[in-house]
Formats: sequence, structure tokens, C-alpha cells
Amino acid sequence: MNVDKLNKKNVLNAASLGKDSQSIDFVTLEKPIHCDVVNAIAALKQKAALAGFDLMLASGFRNFDRQLRIWNDKATGKRQVLDENEDPINISFVDKSELLFSILRWTALPGSSRHHWGTDFDIFDASAIEDDYTLQLTVKETKKNGPFEKFYCWLDQHLQSEPNDFFRPYEEDLGGVAVEPWHLSYRPMAKVYDDALSLSLIEATIKSSEIVLKEEILENINEIYVRFIKNVKV
Repeated sequence: MNVDKLNKKNVLNAASLGKDSQSIDFVTLEKPIHCDVVNAIAALKQKAALAGFDLMLASGFRNFDRQLRIWNDKATGKRQVLDENEDPINISFVDKSELLFSILRWTALPGSSRHHWGTDFDIFDASAIEDDYTLQLTVKETKKNGPFEKFYCWLDQHLQSEPNDFFRPYEEDLGGVAVEPWHLSYRPMAKVYDDALSLSLIEATIKSSEIVLKEEILENINEIYVRFIKNVKV
């Protein structure tokens, strides 16, 4: 492999882990996103506006350090860990292995989050809520009587009726990450980063990080990789 290809591979590997942000646009939209995804999101926003919705990004690119803080806060009780019904778990009454898999249902392992790539983002309808509303990004918000019921019904129809490059990686519960109706992925770019991500790369990253539950993660890394990282609907 020549030097140029090697450097390109190294940059791609770093970006797939959330450790390189040179391809991220931090200015154009309300949240940072991959520069090659900005125009596609802008077009999606326009379509939503024509249907009467104000599509906004709740989150976009998230680097490794940010994901690590979220993870460690959940593993130490500084942030809530939710159960299958989106209710808080008292982590004092669960063992470390159970805590690990409970966190993984709703929170990506640092280094494996699709938000690291800038190709994935969470959306909501800003016109459906007041300015003082605290956005939760829960399934309850998307269902009947939830503030975003109509918006996600429209999104369902849009994704099903029109050929486009957006898809929901967590549209169904496949036994790994819980259903996330708000999470969209831009397929053309996401595939590039997904292909670059490997078990060995993630394992090495975890070993060198200051992550809580490191021992439990490494003991279960093969299952985590299969169930929670590569187990998506494409």
C-alpha cells in the first residue's frame, strides 16, 4: 500500500471512530453534519416544510470524546439509564454486565456511534412544541398523543413512497439497539464509514480509552459488535 492510500485509510479509520472532524460542516445547519450530507438534509427540510413541518436536527456529528462522556455518565449514574419501556433503571440494583447491555440499548459504545461519521442525525418537528419544551427523543413522543405523532407519520410515508438516500438504521428492534424513529442515516456516505469500522479497530480503541466498564466491554466485545454495531436495517 502506497503512502497516499495509507494516509487516506488512517484518516478514514479515525473519522469512523469519531476522532477526525475535517469533513464536518459546523456552520451551515443548526447541528454539525458531514459536508456531503448538508444539501440532502436541506432538501429534506424543504419537503417537510411543504407538508407543514419544521424539521430540525436535535443532534448530528458527535465526536469520540463527547460519546465517551455520555457513556461514562450513564455507567456512573450521572445520567439516566432506561429500560425497555423507557423508564429509568436504578443501577445500584444491577450487576455490571446487565448495566452494560442496558446502556447499549439506547447509547452507542464510544468509537462505534454512527453519529461519529456526521452522516447520521436525529430529527424532530420544532413547530409541534413550545420553546420551553424539553426534547426527550423517546418513542413515546412519536406515538399517538405524542407531540411528534403527525411528523413521524409523514416521515414514514416519505421514506416508503419516495426513492431517496435516507433510511432508519434502527427502524426495527433487531435484538440490539432499541427502535429510534428519529434517527436517520444518509446511506451513500454512511456505508463508507461503516465499511471502515472493524471489530479489531473498536477493540483497540476501547483498550486505550478511559471508559467505565472496560473489562465487561472487552469480555463481550464480539457480541457487542454483532448485536449493537453491525446489526442495523439498511
